[in-house]
Amino acid sequence: MNFDTLIAAREAELSAARSAREAAKADQGALLAGVEAEQRQALTTDEQARFDALSVAKREADTKIAEHEAKLAELRAEKAADEKAERDAADVAPTGAEIRAYDEVARVGQEKRTYNPSNPSEGVSFLADVYRGQLMGDASANARLNRHMDEERVEKRDVGTGAFAGLTVPQYLTDLVAPAVAKGRPLADNCRKLPLPPDGMTVNISRVTTATSATVQASENTAASETNIDDTLLTVNVRTISGQQDVSRQAVDRSVGAESVVIEDLAVRYHTALDNSIINDDGTSGTHLGIRSTSSIVAVTYTDTSPTPSEAWGPLWDLQSQIEAGVYKAATHLVMHPRRWAFFCSAIGTNQAMFGFSGVGVQLIGQEQSKAYGAGVRGILAGLPVIVDANLPTTVSSTQDVILGITADELFLWEQPGSPLLIRAEQTNAAELAVKYVVYGYSAFTAGRYPGAHGTISGSGLTTPTFGIAAS
Repeated sequence: MNFDTLIAAREAELSAARSAREAAKADQGALLAGVEAEQRQALTTDEQARFDALSVAKREADTKIAEHEAKLAELRAEKAADEKAERDAADVAPTGAEIRAYDEVARVGQEKRTYNPSNPSEGVSFLADVYRGQLMGDASANARLNRHMDEERVEKRDVGTGAFAGLTVPQYLTDLVAPAVAKGRPLADNCRKLPLPPDGMTVNISRVTTATSATVQASENTAASETNIDDTLLTVNVRTISGQQDVSRQAVDRSVGAESVVIEDLAVRYHTALDNSIINDDGTSGTHLGIRSTSSIVAVTYTDTSPTPSEAWGPLWDLQSQIEAGVYKAATHLVMHPRRWAFFCSAIGTNQAMFGFSGVGVQLIGQEQSKAYGAGVRGILAGLPVIVDANLPTTVSSTQDVILGITADELFLWEQPGSPLLIRAEQTNAAELAVKYVVYGYSAFTAGRYPGAHGTISGSGLTTPTFGIAAS
């Protein structure tokens, strides 16, 4: 493999990222053109979900494009430096020196080696050149390393790398570091996101809990119906999510990319903790009041000792029915664990729903639209877009998971702009030669403006799924 191969591979990745962005942009344009053609003023709920997913895809593509462009610039610069070093090494200027007799010419065996341990004061070091050449792209260091390897071949002849145990330097592909896996924030990215107010530790929403009234007038000159309106204050606490890591000064100064790896890992832990909290936490001990713990949400129990995907069809519609009957708004999404989505996707059989669904083929009850885990919609099931989120539990009553039905614009998530924020403190642990990294962010969340706009399906029918069973 050479620089041309690496550059070509990176150019292909850059082209793919640009194509992905253009495709997402084109899809958004098509959505908006359809709305304009139908002379509508707004997107439907499904169209808005699709539009938001495409926006996320564009941002992800932008990040990849920037990464690929930066790496391409580095590779091209390093290649140019190597080519210059080779040209300089080959450029031998005439000195005007006379041709001397054989016995007057210095023997190769008598010339000093590039790295001469008997005279370390000459200012060159093998290990220093390895660092400068491999990590800093120093052309002169690479030239000395190449000359040194030529000397080794002349001196030792016909040997393999085993003969150079101390000279064959291992290569560490620092740009391919594998970060720790994280569940991320698929649901949080689909909430109704608002900037957190700059001050205060609570946000407040007025909920009208006693409505006015209107009735048919029984006869002329009789009083109109009157009921005094009344509201209840919904108070939502601002919560803090944070994480820290102490890193030795040596690791910061002498490693490649350790600082960015630590910061990126802290950031994904923040996002995962936020998503988990808005789903599962109960509002105590500084946590958010999550969807599952919100009072008065819809609860559907699915009991089944030998569940199959087709037998779960009824509870999916029961949940939607109760949400719409309670708040007169249709649910917008289903949210489920990866194993439950795979369970539904595994279904085969002959019994299909009698109704067709927008975006779903004939004789199908759902459709998988993407294999990507994250903020986007994974597919359609029971007429609703599906968000797959691994922060949903799988240990309810030991082995069960849950399915959420949500109305996305009734899940309010306020986040401080730019979250998570970073503190990099060098003085805190200066005596231990350590640098402290802290990420933190403030957020508020509620599913309680209209609790009945959301609900859960739980029960024995959602125990650990068994695959390979045909739907009956």
